[in-house]
Amino acid sequence: MISVSNVSLRYGKRVLFDEVNVKFIPGNCYGVIGANGAGKSTFLKILSGEIEPTTGQVEIEKGKRMSVLKQNHFEFDEFQVLETVIMGNKVLYQIIKEKEAIYAKEDFTDEDGIKASELEEKFAELEGWNADSDAASLLSGLGITEEMHFKTMHELSNNQKVRVLLAQALFGNPDILLMDEPTNDLDVETIAWLENFLANFENTVLVVSHDRHFLDSVCTHVADIDFNKITTYSGNYTFWYQSSQLALKQRQDQNKKSEEKKKELMDFIQRFSANVAKSKQATSRRKMIEKLNIEEIKPSTRKYPGIFFIQEREAGDQVVSIQNLSYELEGKPLFKDINITVNKGEKVAILSRNPLAITKFFQCIHGEESPKTGSADWGVTIKRSYIPNDNSAFFEGVDLSLVDWLRQFSKEKDETYVRGFLGKMLFSGEESLKKAKVLSGGEKVRCMMSKTMLESPNLIIADEPTNHLDLESIQSLNNSFIDYKGILIFHSHDHEFINTVANRIIEIGPKGMIDKHCSYDEYLEDATVQERKSSIY
Repeated sequence: MISVSNVSLRYGKRVLFDEVNVKFIPGNCYGVIGANGAGKSTFLKILSGEIEPTTGQVEIEKGKRMSVLKQNHFEFDEFQVLETVIMGNKVLYQIIKEKEAIYAKEDFTDEDGIKASELEEKFAELEGWNADSDAASLLSGLGITEEMHFKTMHELSNNQKVRVLLAQALFGNPDILLMDEPTNDLDVETIAWLENFLANFENTVLVVSHDRHFLDSVCTHVADIDFNKITTYSGNYTFWYQSSQLALKQRQDQNKKSEEKKKELMDFIQRFSANVAKSKQATSRRKMIEKLNIEEIKPSTRKYPGIFFIQEREAGDQVVSIQNLSYELEGKPLFKDINITVNKGEKVAILSRNPLAITKFFQCIHGEESPKTGSADWGVTIKRSYIPNDNSAFFEGVDLSLVDWLRQFSKEKDETYVRGFLGKMLFSGEESLKKAKVLSGGEKVRCMMSKTMLESPNLIIADEPTNHLDLESIQSLNNSFIDYKGILIFHSHDHEFINTVANRIIEIGPKGMIDKHCSYDEYLEDATVQERKSSIY
């Protein structure tokens, strides 16, 4: 168990945590959530001892081992991959190195023999004889093939290093596991493997993630950072979000009788429990939530952007016809022979194993790149807006306030009108006067959303629109895309985002494409689709 007692953290006048008291129980997986800047990553660093709190203390049950997912991708560059994983169990690794040093001695003494015997005993207790095979199994599950196991870390790509560091954190069955954004740079198959691993992991897990599907799949509890405190609730992220929204709605509805409120709460809990029971992903760790109680959940202080995409005019029957589209980079095809006709009412998710292929596909159909072959012919009624993955060109060297930056894209130049679109994305008052060139990644994306709302398109092309956004903005954007009456062609790494928005899935590759009218989950579960994938790569 981890016990946090009276922990406060202050930076000057800024208070991040104020007298936090919370316990994390073995067997539970806690999703640590909070608005940007609330201190999610900082709290994990306090638990790991990397940051000392201003006041208070963290107590870990005696004899329990903590493992932390490392974020420094260059820390282990001089070590072999397999050795890097085993280093995740510091005690075992130290014993291995001590054994090696003793057995390498030329003048091996009786004392060395006694020490070696003691080390061998500890080595056996820690199941050291299985270390290599256990590490190899973790690496294989995370997509690091056997021929890479004896390479040095500096020989691996950044994405491969991420997986090795993840295996290091998981190695040796730690009693406490701390993970900050573990799904970054992982593909769908590897994320699914990690979900299954954590769902069956019997010890304590604390995880920070912007991936709502991942949080819902692995978390038994939510640790909510709000009001400078940390409060834990039973249930996953979706339950917390829906119940906090209901709590806010009930607080705002002062006239509703207490009996009506109680019935509304009970109906909500019953519906949510039924959904959990029907989950196809139920395992020993994902048991049905039998006793859900939202009476203690307070309305959050978080602010959710108001994202509303409204068409200036409805699209005609001819949307876009993409014919024989191919693109090559340095003589190698990223995608080839792409033929797509998009129709009204469609929300199309574009997938590929190579993210660059998706970006180039969007740039080709939008007219920013020239394909090797083929074309995209747009209907005359189509008014489109493009949200690129890399939006730096819109902001670099632009010495304008946000109001003047957004005014560039508006026919209506009135400041109050333009400010309204910034206000929807939480740029109000002085915030709307800051310089566009100094914005953070998340602020730039929010500005691009303001731009798209202002343009009133009937078709939106969006390449990873959730990048750099916090959970609140992702949730708002997700809801807005669901409600949008126009046509969408988009890509996202967010499983929940794709699954709730798309009604058509298209996967492109160097040898062709797969096109299915279905949800994302149905696409992943379709055995014929999985068999065909090798034919397009």
